[in-house]
Order: sequence, then C-alpha cells, then structure tokens
Amino acid sequence: MASSFHFLLFCSFLLLVSPSIAKTSFRPKALVLPVSKDASSLQYIANLHQRTPLVPVKLTVDLGGQFLWVDCEKGYVSSTYKPARCRSAQCSLAKASSCGDCYSAPKPGCNNHTCSLFPVNTVTRTATGGELAQDVVSIQSTDGSNPGRVVSVPKFLFTCGATFLLKGLASGVTGMAGLGRSRIGLPSQFSAAFSFHRKFAICLSSSTRANGVVFFGDGPYFLLPSAPRNIDLSKSLIYTPLILNPVSTASVYSHGDASTEYFIGVTSINISGNPVRFNKSLLSINKEGVGGTKISTVIPYTVMETTIYKALIEAFSKALSGVPRVAPVAPFGLCFNSTNIGSTRVGPPVPQIDFVLQKPNVYWRIFGSNSMVQVSNDVLCLGFVDGGLKPRTSIVIGGYQLEDNLLQFDLATSRLGFSSTLLFQQTTCANFNFTSNP
Repeated sequence: MASSFHFLLFCSFLLLVSPSIAKTSFRPKALVLPVSKDASSLQYIANLHQRTPLVPVKLTVDLGGQFLWVDCEKGYVSSTYKPARCRSAQCSLAKASSCGDCYSAPKPGCNNHTCSLFPVNTVTRTATGGELAQDVVSIQSTDGSNPGRVVSVPKFLFTCGATFLLKGLASGVTGMAGLGRSRIGLPSQFSAAFSFHRKFAICLSSSTRANGVVFFGDGPYFLLPSAPRNIDLSKSLIYTPLILNPVSTASVYSHGDASTEYFIGVTSINISGNPVRFNKSLLSINKEGVGGTKISTVIPYTVMETTIYKALIEAFSKALSGVPRVAPVAPFGLCFNSTNIGSTRVGPPVPQIDFVLQKPNVYWRIFGSNSMVQVSNDVLCLGFVDGGLKPRTSIVIGGYQLEDNLLQFDLATSRLGFSSTLLFQQTTCANFNFTSNP
C-alpha cells in the first residue's frame, strides 16, 4: 500500500514539472552545468538560472545534499515564485510535514499556510527552517559533446534559506545545490521534468581557472583530449554498488529517514599493492548508521577515522622511505621534501593508494595527482586528514581526490561508475567543450 502511495505521489510530481516540456517539441536527453573551483574556500561552484526574470544564482555544489536551497531574505525577486501550501502534493513529495504561518508581510520565504524543510549549510553544519517553494529554473541541454539550447523547468522545487546560512560558503554564493538521492534533489527533478534516466555524472576540475562539469542524464560524456579523437568516458567506467545508509546523516532529520548521501563499500585499503592494517569493521555501517565510506564535495580532502588515518600514513611513509620527511603542514599529518621528487603524467611518482571495493580486483586507484598536495615550492603533503575518533562516517572521500575523475551516479540501480584519473587518457575534467554555440 505504501509503495502504491509513493508511486502515485511521484506521478503527481511528473505532472507538476512536465509543463516545462509541453511548450516545445524539443526533449533533451541530458543537461550540462559548468562547475568552477573556488580558490579560497576550495568549494565547487555552479551557476543555475532561476526566477522570472531569470538571474544567475551562484551555488555551492553539495553532492549528498537533499535539495536546492537559496537565500530568500536578501534580493529574491520573482513573478513566478509560488510557496508550497500545506498538505499539497509538493509537500508530500518533499516529506515536508511541518506546516506554519508567517507573521509579517507576504514575501518569498514568508507566507501563510505553507510547509517547510530544513536547509542545511553542510560546510558549517548549521540549519534553519525554510519555506518550500517552486520557481523557474533554466539550464543548458547537451548531446554529451557540446552545450545545446537552454531549457526550463517552470515549477522546480527548492527551499528558502536564511542569509546567516551563507556564512562559510564561497564569496558570492547564495545557496547550495543538493545532488543527493532524494525526490527533490536536482538529479531527480531534472530527470522527472525531461523523462530521462535518473543518472548524473560529476567531473570536477583541479584548476581554479577552468570549469569542470556536471551532466544530468545518461552518456555519452565527451571531453576533448590532446589526442585527435573525442573520448566517451561513459564507455570506460568501473562499477560498484551505491550503499544506502538507513539512518540519515543530515544535521536535521526525522526518525526513519535514510541518508541522501552516497556511500560505497570500501572493504580494504592497499598502498602499492600491500594491505594497510586497521580494524576493518570501521568500514561497515552499523544499525545506528555509523561507519562506512561516503563521497563528498563539501569536504576538500579525504577525512579518515584516527586509527585508519594513522595506519595509512605509517604505511605510506614506509613505502616512500627514500624521500625525506619534513614537519607536517596543517591540516595534513604527513609531508615530504619534494626537491628530488619528479613528475609524471599522473602527478608525483608516489605509491598508489587503492580503495578496494566489492572484489579484490575492483578498486579505486589514487595516483599522485589526487593524493599529494603541493603546499610550497619544496613541500608535498599527503592530502588526507585525521577525522578523530568515533566520527559518524569512517572515511569521507573529499573533493581533491575526486578531481579529474568522472563519477556517474545511477539512482535507479543504485550504482556508481568511476573512471579513476583521466590524466592517463590525456584529458581532464576541464575539457568539456563549453565554447560551442547552441
């Protein structure tokens, strides 16, 4: 009975968003969104266009975030803004059960008899209540090779945040773009609006001067290499199951809520093929939702539970014993004199780190370009951070380790496809051809 109810709910959501494509015969197979890296905060920033008239909205990308939220307190002007009324289909879909009134003049974020959610700044882990609403969102379509025409979703659901929630976000950002596995996350809303697969892919650029990319929808995903051919990266992915954490990892949640973040089943860690020794039970998620490995774009460097971290740096230091160590530079705990360390196509020639997955021969290999951080002219540090004892999640794979890797998230089959570093293929995440005219 419950499954039938949720199916009807999702069908009603399709009716809510489908008018965006009823106005035109053009139905995109995929969408594309440029993503930049902010040099100061190390956050990944996307620009969506929202409202009527359309304005660019600068957003911090939150891979596991539940939904889109924006600051409605300062400068939100739109003739198409519409709050979600209590007990409406929108509120049900968003699981927004709280209902309230506003005791000032009506405006975006403050209306009577509306339902609300809890927008969260996942960088600072602060939250507040916010009105659920809908408005126009526009984004470019793509064939996987080039950007195409701009398309719109006229009733895109989002939550109004407060100005104080922006503290800790990159300069100029006015909200966060949640790509998590919820029905009102960006991937689910776009796939419902345009009837394509509930898939999306991220490819984060390591450069602060060139954009990476998020694709909504299935491949092909083409990047321009230095070689005389395009590469469809969707054809060369390694796959591993996405694991559902049955207990929410959000700052605010209701009993029974599952996490909207993306967990994978790391079973062990190898350095240069040799196992790192630590308590492997930390890699499992217990009944309280504690443990395991998740992927994050709001954490700049991979964070590990203390005993895992200490075992990693001990094993890595031993494998790189021929290179002199130097005093660690915060936030890192292991640094080396890089004067005599050379360079390869995939970064400094250091021991490879493998996150071993469902089988010994299925692993996410991390090369020097994603493991080592150049903190000064002659100092290289291992780009992993001590997360303390008893963290909620044992390993959080951070943004630096994701750069110049393509990751495809299939929400329908709960599967992750990943490429490992693209540098071996003579391309980077900055090589999508955004310059083509639609």
